[in-house]
Amino acid sequence: MLTSAAVLAAGAALPAATASAAPGRRCPAPIALQMWSLNDQAEQDLLGTLNKVAAMGYVAIESYDLYDNSPTAVRKRLDSLGLGLCSSHAPFPSGDDAKSILDTYAALGSHTLVWSLEPEEFDTRDAILRGADRINEAVVNAAAYGMRIGYHNHFAEFRNSFNGRQAYRILLDALDPRVVIELDTYWAQTGGVDPVAVERLLGRRLEYIHIKDGPATGMDDYMVPYGQGVIDVDGVARANPSVKWNIVEMDRSHYDMYWLLQNCYDYLVGRGLATGRR
Repeated sequence: MLTSAAVLAAGAALPAATASAAPGRRCPAPIALQMWSLNDQAEQDLLGTLNKVAAMGYVAIESYDLYDNSPTAVRKRLDSLGLGLCSSHAPFPSGDDAKSILDTYAALGSHTLVWSLEPEEFDTRDAILRGADRINEAVVNAAAYGMRIGYHNHFAEFRNSFNGRQAYRILLDALDPRVVIELDTYWAQTGGVDPVAVERLLGRRLEYIHIKDGPATGMDDYMVPYGQGVIDVDGVARANPSVKWNIVEMDRSHYDMYWLLQNCYDYLVGRGLATGRR
């Protein structure tokens, strides 16, 4: 894994103009849950699953899917539980599907739509630039609805490079500056970089981080309680004072998922790394 100094030396993040955030956060960011963590449960009963998320103490969710529920029904349930909606994972609203996507998430009350490029879109520099064009189209479409677009990484962005330039940097240099960044710190480390260093280099453009723990070896990893894997959870939670949301996500695990997500909440809030509702 690249150290902080090596990331800097390699230019493996954003242009220097954004690399202005100092380490250390005066006030911990609030804690949210990425609902992909409970995908199996939400497929059976999304509204009931939201009840359990609220009971854990999470301040907000980052939605993943509506699972055949209407956006207004989900919005009503969130409001009744006092759960916020920090952002939504939804396909980039570009091309023929743009209006349908934006209408749905406007009804849900989303203000920021976050999505990713596919791993194969980092196979060549031209593919990266085509992906950036699609994202930039989505930015314009979303702005007409008063909404923003965010980018969420996996690990191909950090593993691949072209003519000495990291794929992630090529992408971010090509994006409309209105695109906000959501750094999945786990996938960044899986890609071979120090996520703490990347957070600091991203500066004020970084608004969301995903925090998970595990072996950081590949896409099929099973997640473990914070502190039992290789991620410096405390470090990533403190690295960039511009972060507005600390988002818990556990893609899969051998642990009971409700137990694991409560454990994550207790770890971050108990250590003063995030603020919760209890």
